[in-house]
Amino acid sequence: MEKLRVGVVGVGYIGRFHAEKYANMADVVLAGVVDPDHARATTVASALKAPAFADYRSLSGKVDAVSIAAPTPLHYEISRFFLEQGVDVLIEKPMTTTLAEADRLIEIAGSEGLIIQVGQLERFNSAVGALKDVVDRPMFIESHRLSIFKSRSTDVSVVLDLMIHDIDIILNVVKSEVKSIHAAGIPAVSDHVDIANARLEFETGCVANVTASRISIKNERKIRLFQRNAYISVDFANHEITIIRKDGDRVDGIIPGMDIEQRCFTHGDALDDELKAFVRSVRLREPPEVTGQMGRDALRVALSVMDQIQAANRKFLEQ
Repeated sequence: MEKLRVGVVGVGYIGRFHAEKYANMADVVLAGVVDPDHARATTVASALKAPAFADYRSLSGKVDAVSIAAPTPLHYEISRFFLEQGVDVLIEKPMTTTLAEADRLIEIAGSEGLIIQVGQLERFNSAVGALKDVVDRPMFIESHRLSIFKSRSTDVSVVLDLMIHDIDIILNVVKSEVKSIHAAGIPAVSDHVDIANARLEFETGCVANVTASRISIKNERKIRLFQRNAYISVDFANHEITIIRKDGDRVDGIIPGMDIEQRCFTHGDALDDELKAFVRSVRLREPPEVTGQMGRDALRVALSVMDQIQAANRKFLEQ
C-alpha cells in the first residue's frame, strides 16, 4: 500500500504532537512541517527526519492531506488554500473565526469531494464513545471544564478554547436545535474571556448548563447527564462513567433502591486515535467522525455564547 503523504501546518504545542503521531504511522509519510518560527520548524523536522518549511504554500504538490494547527485566525486562509489544491484537511478547533468562513470551506470541500475533519479531540475519549450506549433523550446536562492557567491558547476566549469541546459533545448527544442561549463571562488574566457559563435550551426541552474556566486552581473535565431512566456522570480525565438507575429490588448499596454501575475505560491516546481516524477517512473516502458541518455547528453555538457575553460586558462597562 502506498504511503499517504501528510503535512502539518503549525508545530507549536499541539501541532508538534500531530507531527510526531504521523511520523510514527506505518502507512503515512510525514511530508513536511510548516511554521514561520524557523527554529521551531527545523527542531521538530530534524527530530522526525522530515522537511521543514516557513510557508504553508511550500507543501503544494507534496501532500495528500494536512493537519492545520496554526493560530485560529489563520485557519480559513490555510484550509482554503489546501482544499483548492485538492488536499483533505484536518482543522484544529475552533474550525474558523466566523460562520461565513466555515460555510465557504464546507462548500469547497463538498463541491470537490474532499474531507474536512475538525479536531474536536474529546470525541475520541474512550468514555465519550461509550455514551452512545447509555444516553437516551437527556433532560438536563451539567458540564464543567476547568483548567489551571497556561499562557498558550489565549489568542481566543475560553469559550472557543475549552467550552467548545463540551458544546460539541452536548450537541452530539442531544441531537436537537438550540432554542435559546443565556451566557456570562469575563476576561480575568488575559485579553479574552477566561471564565464563562452558558445555559443552552433545546427544542426538545433539554437544558444544558456549561461552565469553562482556564483560571482554576485544579483541572477538571466532567459532564453529568440526567434522563428519565438514569443519571450519568462522565469523568473525561479518568476515563470513567458512573451510571445510576432506579432499581426497586436493591436494598443494599450506597443508595437503597438504586443500581450504581461504574465503567472504567483504558486510558488510550485520543490524539493518535483522532489522527488515525482522519487517515482512514482519507484513504477510504468516508465521512470523518467530526465533519466540517459538526465543527460549524459547535462554532455557531460558541460564537452565540460569545456574542451574549460581549454584549453583557459592554452594558456593564457603560454603567
